[in-house]
Amino acid sequence: MVDDVSPGSVGRGEPLKGATLTVTSKNFSENIILGQMTGLVFKAAGAEVIDRTNLPGSISAREAIINGDADAQWDYTGTGWITFLGHADPIVDPKKQYEAVRDEDRGNGVVWLPPAPLDNTYALAISKKNNAKYKLKTLSDVAALAKSNPSAVTICVENEFASRDDGLPGMEKRYGMKIPAANIQKMDAGIIYTQVSESDSCLLGEVFTTDGRIKAMDLDVLEDDKHFFPNYNASPVIHLATFEKYPVIAELLAPLAKKLTTEVAQTLNAKVDVDGEDPHEVAKEWLVAEGFIEEG
Repeated sequence: MVDDVSPGSVGRGEPLKGATLTVTSKNFSENIILGQMTGLVFKAAGAEVIDRTNLPGSISAREAIINGDADAQWDYTGTGWITFLGHADPIVDPKKQYEAVRDEDRGNGVVWLPPAPLDNTYALAISKKNNAKYKLKTLSDVAALAKSNPSAVTICVENEFASRDDGLPGMEKRYGMKIPAANIQKMDAGIIYTQVSESDSCLLGEVFTTDGRIKAMDLDVLEDDKHFFPNYNASPVIHLATFEKYPVIAELLAPLAKKLTTEVAQTLNAKVDVDGEDPHEVAKEWLVAEGFIEEG
């Protein structure tokens, strides 16, 4: 990273001066933004920063952290617990979910720092226009509608969500609903938002709760009132040897984590996915606006 940035409320005294740190991320907008924020904070704190964000898939970024090819990224507690550590059942309490991942993954040489309120989990959404008729607020409301008027509940989902135990089949089982196969359409994630917002082919669509298109397309997100979907709170994840050498990283990233809510993530993600802005610039503008770093 070649940005000319200096400490604001974080990084004073340049505690990382002399360090060379590599930051990585997965290849979707939110995770790239978070990776860019981390790199910019490290840079303001005096480090030289190598940008290896935007790696394909979850596994490549994860392996970079484990192997020490990268020093820091942001990952998600639900992903850590289910995908990386191989547990079938999520832990309902977000704090306990984080603590379980933190404690178990330490043995893999991975340090999970305290998470943000930002929870990028699965949800179902409906357009405000259609919801004026149905007045759905929760997934239990969907189950009731599916029972009283089965033909009304049409749903658009990704292929993966349609078959995963923590996706549609598990959700139907938890809520005691059965959506006829003819009422389920499978499509790419980006198309789902458009279909739910602009057409009548999908009353409901699978969304991610931090996606910027939720606000941009005027969608209502339905509450998972039986807590079926895992918590996917974003946490800074650090290579163990790096953290032992530079424990100040926890102090540098903690203020960011506290400010990063689901609503903040929606706004930042929309700047990239809806407005077409560059994730690096979105990250920097937010850090400067919050006073975490200064330009120049």
